[in-house]
Amino acid sequence: MTTMSVSCPTPDEIERNALTRLGTASHGHPFDWLGPHVNGDICIVRGLFPGAEQVELIGPDDALLASAEHQVEGVFRACLPLNTSYRFRVRWPDGRELVTQDAYRFDPMPGELDLYLFSEGRHRELAHVFGATVVKVDGVAGVRFTLWAPNAQRVSVIGAFNQWDGRRHPMTPHDESGIWALFVPHLEEGECYCFEMLDYHGEARRKADPLARQSALENQVASIVTGNRLYDWHDNAWLQRRSTTDMRRAPLSIYELHVLSWQHDHEGKTLGWDDLASRLIPWVADLGFTHIELMPVSEHPFVGSWGYQPIGLFAPMSRMGTPESFARFVDACHTAGIGIIIDWVPAHFPSDEFGLVNFDGTALYEHADPREGFHPDWNTLIYNVGRHEVRGFLIASALEWFERFHIDGLRVDAVASMLYRDYSRESDAWVPNVHGGRENLEVIEFLRELNTTVADRCPGTMMIAEESTAWPGVTASVEMGGLGFTFKWNMGWMHDTLNYMGRDPLFRRHHHHELTFGLHYAFSEHFILPLSHDEVVHGKGSMLGKMPGDEATRLAGLRAYIAFMWGHPGKKLLFMGAEIGQWREWDHDHELDWQRLDEAGPRGLSRSIADLNRIYVSDPALHARDTDPGGFSWVVKDDYENSVFAFLRYAEQGKAPLLVVCNMTPVVRHEYHIGVPVMSAWREVFNSDSRFYGGSNMGNGSAVHAHPEPSHGQPASLRLTLPPMSTLYLRQGDWPT
Repeated sequence: MTTMSVSCPTPDEIERNALTRLGTASHGHPFDWLGPHVNGDICIVRGLFPGAEQVELIGPDDALLASAEHQVEGVFRACLPLNTSYRFRVRWPDGRELVTQDAYRFDPMPGELDLYLFSEGRHRELAHVFGATVVKVDGVAGVRFTLWAPNAQRVSVIGAFNQWDGRRHPMTPHDESGIWALFVPHLEEGECYCFEMLDYHGEARRKADPLARQSALENQVASIVTGNRLYDWHDNAWLQRRSTTDMRRAPLSIYELHVLSWQHDHEGKTLGWDDLASRLIPWVADLGFTHIELMPVSEHPFVGSWGYQPIGLFAPMSRMGTPESFARFVDACHTAGIGIIIDWVPAHFPSDEFGLVNFDGTALYEHADPREGFHPDWNTLIYNVGRHEVRGFLIASALEWFERFHIDGLRVDAVASMLYRDYSRESDAWVPNVHGGRENLEVIEFLRELNTTVADRCPGTMMIAEESTAWPGVTASVEMGGLGFTFKWNMGWMHDTLNYMGRDPLFRRHHHHELTFGLHYAFSEHFILPLSHDEVVHGKGSMLGKMPGDEATRLAGLRAYIAFMWGHPGKKLLFMGAEIGQWREWDHDHELDWQRLDEAGPRGLSRSIADLNRIYVSDPALHARDTDPGGFSWVVKDDYENSVFAFLRYAEQGKAPLLVVCNMTPVVRHEYHIGVPVMSAWREVFNSDSRFYGGSNMGNGSAVHAHPEPSHGQPASLRLTLPPMSTLYLRQGDWPT
């Protein structure tokens, strides 16, 4: 068969040197030499196939066009007439044959607008365009790989498709943006890949894709190509309701869990997303929680970090299954009427070599100065959010979870550590801001931009700050000078009240303020009251273990405390295990002590929480005015001697209030007078001492009637029996018939 090849010019010294560098993976501009290049009236075609035995150029009908000559170091060359359509046919010494389009005849770069928005930190759909994206270029299907590494000398994409050989597919740089790109034809979803580079110092390193949407389970550095189409959702009705719901006026009770240790299968192994859905959703629904909060599910290499040292901010962790199975989990929760919040970590990242650290041989994602870029508490690196590309990367990650996975809220971890430049640092180990202060001005602007963007694009979703200081305006609007979060964890309330509940009841009268002090600032922010995972680790004991006394007294104390919390202004969060009276401190390597449910006391505790949630959701007095001081008033605040507390919760004008009464001693109090605003019957709608919950069943029957005796500044009063170590809810209403 006659070929179409034509004579090629003799290579000069410049060409030989460049091709040698290409073949030894040290050339940073492969498109200068590889692919088709017009030279007068011929086209010089070069391909890079290290180790190949033979390379041929074939036409659309597989007809031989030319046999390529091997020049140097795996570079093959042939010359064709201009405008000749060709493919490569490559044979290897082991008999393998590859027929492929020439990757170097396609323009691999994203569009100029994409590159501009990326450089400005304003590209909100990064993972749709950057990383590894399934695309068609000039009608040919394949995968475009892009990576930001502005200081690298050479970047290649490697994978099983090229025997993980960094010589085979070097990428081309876009000098202005620092993006490297290459379109590899014929690749599909499911391909494993990572990036190999010569960094700024000329050292070889392999890096996982920062924008990977899936990671390989067996190989931490490897990512998996995932398409933009993820899953056929069934939650449109949920999303429509969410978009018009003001969560600050809605019931929000959150069940927090660590998905790897909530429950294991019969072999003691971690559940996948589908199995977790089949077990967790009925449990949470029976308990009546409105939302589930997952400790971080972003890809993370070290299980012992609980997910708080993530590598892949765009990828659900592969230990639990595929991104599609995570989407099915979220969809199933929404179908069951349960929202999903996930913990998200923009404060820092781990120092694993295949991750973001010193990414291209320079401090790219982190600050170069360790006084700004190293976190002394966790030995991690701190994102440089003053850099446009890093800020845009983080905001795009947040949007990925909302828009791709339909989650309902992000709980932003360690916000306090971000806001203060001197957080956990000695006086000489931090850098002041431009005004000489300790506030991190770049972080403030980042958080405001983040929260504004999420609110604009994802109405009805929540941004929740874990912020433990008195920073003003965490949940105030950006327009009013705040940070723009929806809610903030109330860490002060949590510490004070747990201190109180951990004391011997005999001495609680000396610490009465620990239960009341939170009302001095309860309406200064939009709060969530958290009893989180942090309170049941590192020697702190379980929630039940914090209560004093024997087991029955501890259970009574925990029931009373949780009921007090559910009556208190603020949304609710409870970490897994508390609802079954877990005795052991939480251990991320072991599942919860589910055998506790074989005992009456823990079963009663679970039942009490389920009833509290149903009352909480159904009665607007307990949630509609959480952020309004007019929705709360003390009735009994200063009864130190008896450790009794009572307060009223109000819904909108004209709705009946709810009375909450707590007796935090193991002593029955008979004929206890409590003022109420209305002469009517008051129904006892919840009693934590009920026999249904494992209590002594002291109480007031179905209802009591107010007497015309003013008390506690109210025109009428109730004479109540206060059970030992208990919380009562009484709702104004008619006398039961």
